[in-house]
Amino acid sequence: MKISDLIQPFVVDDTAPPATLWAFIRWGLRGAWPMICVAAILSALAGGMEAATAYFMGAVVDKAVALGPEAFFSAANLGFVLGVVGFFVVLRPILFGMSSVANNYVVMPNLPALVLSRLNRWTLGQSVTFFDNDFAGRIAQKQMQTANSLTMVVSEAISAIVFACASLAGSFILLAAIDARVLIVFALWLIGYFALIRWYLPRIRKRSAARAGARANVSGQVVDTITNIKTVKLFASDRHEEQAAQQAMVGLREKALAFGALSASFRFFLMLLAGALPVLLAGTSLVLWSNGGASTGDIVATAAVAVRVSQMTGWVSFTLMGLYSNLGEVENGMKTLAPAQRVQDAANAVPLQIAGGEIQFDKVGFAYGGVTGGVKDIELTVKPGEKLAVVGASGAGKSTLVALLLRLFDRETGSISIDGQDVQTITQDSLREAIGMVTQETAMFNRSAMENIRYGRPDASDEEVFEAARRASAHEFIGELKDHEGREGYDARLGERGVKLSGGQRQRIALARAILKDAPILVLDEATSALDSEVEAEIQEALTEVMKGKTVLAIAHRLSTIAQMDRIIVLDQGRIAEQGSHDALLAQNGLYARFWARQSGGFIDAQEAAE
Repeated sequence: MKISDLIQPFVVDDTAPPATLWAFIRWGLRGAWPMICVAAILSALAGGMEAATAYFMGAVVDKAVALGPEAFFSAANLGFVLGVVGFFVVLRPILFGMSSVANNYVVMPNLPALVLSRLNRWTLGQSVTFFDNDFAGRIAQKQMQTANSLTMVVSEAISAIVFACASLAGSFILLAAIDARVLIVFALWLIGYFALIRWYLPRIRKRSAARAGARANVSGQVVDTITNIKTVKLFASDRHEEQAAQQAMVGLREKALAFGALSASFRFFLMLLAGALPVLLAGTSLVLWSNGGASTGDIVATAAVAVRVSQMTGWVSFTLMGLYSNLGEVENGMKTLAPAQRVQDAANAVPLQIAGGEIQFDKVGFAYGGVTGGVKDIELTVKPGEKLAVVGASGAGKSTLVALLLRLFDRETGSISIDGQDVQTITQDSLREAIGMVTQETAMFNRSAMENIRYGRPDASDEEVFEAARRASAHEFIGELKDHEGREGYDARLGERGVKLSGGQRQRIALARAILKDAPILVLDEATSALDSEVEAEIQEALTEVMKGKTVLAIAHRLSTIAQMDRIIVLDQGRIAEQGSHDALLAQNGLYARFWARQSGGFIDAQEAAE
């Protein structure tokens, strides 16, 4: 195994992140602790070298004073000289080198991937509600921010805190060996230093968390604007979006100023304490020397310790300030990412087994937020191979019905089953693998046309992708695509959310994806709404072939889609108001007949129907 692989960053961990900071840190770093401990031990040994360095410097001075120039370089003193040289040239560099490799080559490169992959896996498992309630950019930034900040906490703890503690412990031992009075002065100084740290660092952590939250709000606002830039342009809202971003920036500036004021005062008092240490320790040793209580070498060793600890004090304190700032950012990210908003598989969930594709809704009820919208007491059976159309005014519950079937939300009452298997007792992945879906708002990745279509079946061959595109009438226009980097045809990138394509082109690629998936159950949510009449006629022919032998649930306003269905249900305020064939529903002279009478250009006027 390579040294760089001593931490495995992509080991799957499906446990939930805890909601308290230190437990969250343990969860994020699980699997890396052995190497973190090794790196900390090596850093402690390297830190102990600081006091040893001062000791050898004092010993050299005492030897030089005691022996004089000629005896110091004599054969009798050769062992001492070689020992000092070996310490500085061999032992000290080796320990520092090993510490650097452990921290900078093993720990630091692997921890961001370890924490980020774990957070990303957890976040991807959240329900759609989690993503609906936040900015996409903010969620992404929180993942990156939390992973990077936690990595910096570990790195700073190893390279600075552990190093400094070991160095201080060595300094204590050295000063105690010189004179207890020097040690007492050093201990009193440390009490003042730790009191300063204790007062400032919790406040720094709190203000850092507030700054991190404000920074994420700015990022979320900007990403939200950029994601919807066409809408911004169409409504001439550049100024409005600029003001919204500026308002978020004002909040960030205020939090940054509060953090800056605190850190500036911390640094001032820190430098004051650091400057006092060499004066106190060197002064004490000089007083002892003047009374015969210390040697020349003791003065050198004490001064070396004082200068080194004074320098290290500033470095460690700034590191502690950074560490607490990063802890604040980790805590802020934890509060965003850790709360569970999930649709969970049952503990004993099994894969769905499709026999015919029968779908049954048994007294199903669901209301968004437990209060409004949704569906009520839905009793519906879709037979294997049946093609069912769902119509209704906006807000009648059509999309909710599909979302419950796919378990994007869990029903609150009743049950939903496929071939007799309750969807809550089967794995979500197997459920969604058995259902192909084409929506009115087609989802595109900023990837190639090939990758977007192959998303329906990742193991499909190129020729199978081409055939699916042909059947969706997409092959011809894909061949003419070219992106800004010169990639053409199926290799051309489609832009974020497919913005480089027309609505009809996006829908044809989505249809090709569903055709390639070839799932036994097909859900069409206004699948041809963005197509012109000529292309729609081509697509309808393809859909007729694709729907053969499949159970089809089609949400539709467009009459050309409804005409192919075996049965139609009409939803009204979350309930099934009518169901039957087209002719039978017209004969009832109810809601469906009103939809039909008020049609315009082949669409149901849902707005009027709702009146």
